[in-house]
Order: sequence, then C-alpha cells, then structure tokens
Amino acid sequence: MKKNLLLFASWALTFGFGYAQSTTWQQAIDYKMDIDFDVNTHRYDGEQEATLTNNSPDTLTRVFYHLYFNAFQPGSMMDVRSRSIKDPDHRVKDRISHLSEDEIGYQRINSLKQNGKVLEYKVEGTILEVELAKPIAPGEKATFKMDFEAQVPVQIRRSGRYNKEGVAYSMAQWYPKMCNYDAQGWHANPYVGREFYGIWGDFDVKISIDEKFVVASTGYIQNPKEVGYGYEGVEKGKAKNGKIKWHFVAPNVHDFTWAADPDFTHDVVQMKDGPALHLFYKKNMDQKYIDAWKKLPEDIDKVFTFLNENYGKYPYDVYNVVQGGDGGMEYAMLTLVTGQRNYNSLLGVTIHELLHSWYQFVLASNESLYSWMDEGFNTYVGNEVDKHVFNKSNVHLGIYKGYQALVESGQEEPLSTHADHFNTNRAYSIASYVKGAVFLEQMGYVIGKENLNQGMLNYYNTWKFKHPDVNSIIRVMEKQSGIELDWYKEYFVFTTKTIDYAIRQTFSDETSTTVTLERIGKMPMPIDLEVEYTDGSKEIFYIPLRVMRGEKPVENDTKRTQLNDWPWTHPSYTLTIPTSAKNIKKIEIDPSLRMADIDRSNNSVEFQQATTGAGI
Repeated sequence: MKKNLLLFASWALTFGFGYAQSTTWQQAIDYKMDIDFDVNTHRYDGEQEATLTNNSPDTLTRVFYHLYFNAFQPGSMMDVRSRSIKDPDHRVKDRISHLSEDEIGYQRINSLKQNGKVLEYKVEGTILEVELAKPIAPGEKATFKMDFEAQVPVQIRRSGRYNKEGVAYSMAQWYPKMCNYDAQGWHANPYVGREFYGIWGDFDVKISIDEKFVVASTGYIQNPKEVGYGYEGVEKGKAKNGKIKWHFVAPNVHDFTWAADPDFTHDVVQMKDGPALHLFYKKNMDQKYIDAWKKLPEDIDKVFTFLNENYGKYPYDVYNVVQGGDGGMEYAMLTLVTGQRNYNSLLGVTIHELLHSWYQFVLASNESLYSWMDEGFNTYVGNEVDKHVFNKSNVHLGIYKGYQALVESGQEEPLSTHADHFNTNRAYSIASYVKGAVFLEQMGYVIGKENLNQGMLNYYNTWKFKHPDVNSIIRVMEKQSGIELDWYKEYFVFTTKTIDYAIRQTFSDETSTTVTLERIGKMPMPIDLEVEYTDGSKEIFYIPLRVMRGEKPVENDTKRTQLNDWPWTHPSYTLTIPTSAKNIKKIEIDPSLRMADIDRSNNSVEFQQATTGAGI
C-alpha cells in the first residue's frame, strides 16, 4: 500500500511537469467517489466529489456530465438509432425498447453543489446540463459535490449485469462523468453507441459490495488486507455487515471501470518488461477455457516487451484482463473481454484491447471525431505484433482487402465523419478499424518504413497525455521524414477520393524503353515503379510527388533511380528506362502492395513477347 501511495504522489509530480511541456492546454479533474452497492436490486448510491481545474483561456458558465446508463431506456437515442439504422449492432438491435423498469439503466442526480452552493441542472437523455453558481475563470478550480443513485441495466452494450457468460457486473460508464472542454469547446455528445472522450485526472474510489464478490478495477488496491481475494497475496478479507469496502486509487487516467463476480479467480503474473498482469475469470468455466486463461501471460509478456521497445513505455504498474462485457472493450488499466474462447481468440482480443492502452488511454484522441486514430492505429500495430512477435507473414493484406470492399460497396464515408453519424455501422467499422490502419501502412510507403517506425515512437512520446488530433500525427511524421504531408491528410482523411494508377503505354527501341503512367483515381501518390530485368536483377524508378517537397529514403538493397517530381495536376507521366524491352521481364507499380490502389489489374506489364520498335 505504501508503494502505491508513493507511486500516486510521483505521478502527480511527473505529469504536472509533463503538462508544462505541452504546447496545448487541457482541463484536469480529480474524482473522489464512495459507492454503496446492493447486489439484490442491482442498484447503488454514490457520493462524488469532482474538482475541476479550468486550464482553458475561457471563463466557464456551464458544465456538462455524461449519464451513460440513461441510454438503456426505451425511447433513448441509442434505442431509436439502433432500431432505425440499416445495419444495427447485433448486440443491441431492438433490445432496449423491450426493457422493463427493473431491467433499464439509469443515473439520477439527487443533489449537486458547486463550492457548497446548490446548482440548477437539467437532464437531457444521457447528458446532465448544469448552470454554474459562479463562473470558473481561467486557472481557477471548482469543487462539485454530488449525491446520485443508479441502476445497472441488463447487459446489452459494454456495461451491464449478468452477461451471456454469467459475469455479474461489468461496470463501465457507471458514474456521472464530466464532459471534456477543449480548444473546440464542449463535447457533450449524447451516448448513442460510439466511443468516448474524457479529462485526465486522479481517481480515488471506494466500493462497498457483498462480501462474496471479487472486484477487479482500474487503479491500485489500497486495502489488500481488508479485501483479500488474492490482492498482494492476501486471500481472506474482512467484511463488515456482510460487505467489503474496496478502495482503489488511479493516477492520471480519464476513466474508471470495475467488474465484480462471486466466482472470479484472481491470478497475478509480473511481466518482465511491464506491469503486474491481473487476470480475473470465472472458476466454473470448462477447463479448456481456464487453460487458455492460464496460458495467456506468457504471450502477453512478449507483447509488452515489443510494444514498450517500439511504440512507447506502458506507464502504469498494473494491467487487468477481466472476463465481462459483450466482446472486448478497453478501459484505463483494464479490459473487459468475454472469456469462453479458444486460446487464439482470447489472445487476439486481449492484444487488441491492450493496444488501446497506448492509443486511447495514453494518447486519447477524441474518439467521436478521430475513432480511426485509435481503432485504426490499434489494428496497424496489432498486425506488427503478429509479424514481429508471432512471426506471421503478409499481416497487412487484410486491411487493404477490407478497404477495397468498402470502396466497391459505395458506402464509404470520409474518415473525418463523426463516429455517431456514419450512415451505416459497416462504414464506421471499416473506416475506423481498417482504413485507419491503411493510413499508417500507406504512410510508410510515402515516407519510408523506418521513418514510419520512428515516427510512431515519436508520436507517443510527444503526445502522450495530450489528446492529439489528425494534425498531431501529420506533423510528427513531417518532422521525422522532412516530407510535407498535408496533401495526404486532406485526401485520405477528409475525402473518399481513391487511388488508381495504371501503366498506360510502353514503347521500346534498341537502346531504351519508354513507359507512360496514368493517374486514373483522384488521389495523387508518389510512385515506386519496379523494373525486373531478364538477368534477375531489379531496379526501382522512384517518382516523388511535387507537393511532397522531399523524398523518402532508399528502403532496401534494390537499386533506386530517382526521377523528376510528378505534379498532381498532370494526369500522366512518361519516363525512360535506358535499355531495350528485350532486357526487361516485368514492370510493376508498387510491388510492396502498400499503396491502396483500387484496381491493380493495370499496375504491371510482362515483356515476354516484347519486340523492339513497337508499342507494348
């Protein structure tokens, strides 16, 4: 316990200094909460004290809170959206509309004060709108004290009680959470279905619950001798009036999640280059599932080592993998995953959710606006984990196939679309998880793989705990590569214009071969044109875009000849290969397959039948 309290203090010093280095401001909030939970009614009473520091240059006259559980009521925005969208989430569909009063979720505010003064407020669905008793000037703090009550809904989406595997409580989005205010203003988005955006702060949370229940939580346990159940080696806790009060602190996180079940087994394994890994899973599962959970730490240890070396150091001393929820969902220092899986499935979902600790819970872009900067970057790095840790090949081919399918469907919308406002769930999912990954892998084609790798590490170290946006990643990659990339962002993020290049014409004489390339798609790209000669040697003819104002470094041992820039206004480009076609076996645009060309049927020409003095 002393170790964790010292760690808590060191975090405050470390990240106070860290914020001072940032070129942007952001709000800060500290929560203290005391919860009394009734497992018979699935309800709880809460006391919350939230101290908000207004680091903005603006005077605040209002604040807003998320009341996420209110989404699980018939007629809510989540309910109506799920029943009206073309392809609803199969976990939701029309289930909310059929909930009874004792099955719904709610968060109700009984009292709210600002620095001791009673506040006026109004509940609008999943948002609490609060008029301040006194404006909060720049640099000032305000303390909000709240009494609230809540009911845990039946498990439908993310949070809930008694999921399909029988886990009693998956407690995500369970408390009134203040909305974030940043340079774009307030982000009081209603809870319709998509992801989250929060304010970093320190959490001090106490949860009183039936003594039979084991609690897994964000943060560090403060009273292991009182709770037992495997925390710091203590097995038997100390109950009072049939309940145990669990006390956790979590420094510098932007959310707090917990889960509870009377049948949880709690295993702890220290990672060699990482945190203590805490596993919570039901002990009454089939043995094959328990064996999968027991096997998990060995591979997760390797993953932590790879991620820490290549993508930035995981900053906490604990990570929890907890059976619960409705599939896999990431939270601060913790993930909820359904646990009745074969080993490969359990490993895959755990790695995916673990990666969110980097791209959501340390970097924490606004997922409503930049879901692809979390989910897509996560997919990309997950593929790199498969390649380098588990020795898999062709790890990125799937994302290009997924992106291609979306383009061909006619349902694609720009990556810049607000996550809740995509016309279909399919368009959202492929844009966020797939096109966002293509954004990075294709970035490597533009600036070079080594620049991309170093850029990803620089991105983490530059923007951790600072809420980066699309300009943040672009500027990091520009600084790393020396290449201007605003054009890449503008085309690939803000439009659905596609890439399509073709080898339109070739002509050869005794000493040279002329090749004309054509840009058919609307998005311009630099070109790697590989020439394979009949003697088995290869050469890359590299054509940068003029708007790049630079070029990527040579990426491998293949000879590279750099040609003049290609202006994006010009639909065609002609180059000369200084040898006859009879010496050429094949020419191909982008043999690395990193450019998202939507029609590769016209990207290569084979010269077996070539004759000189003729077009080929």
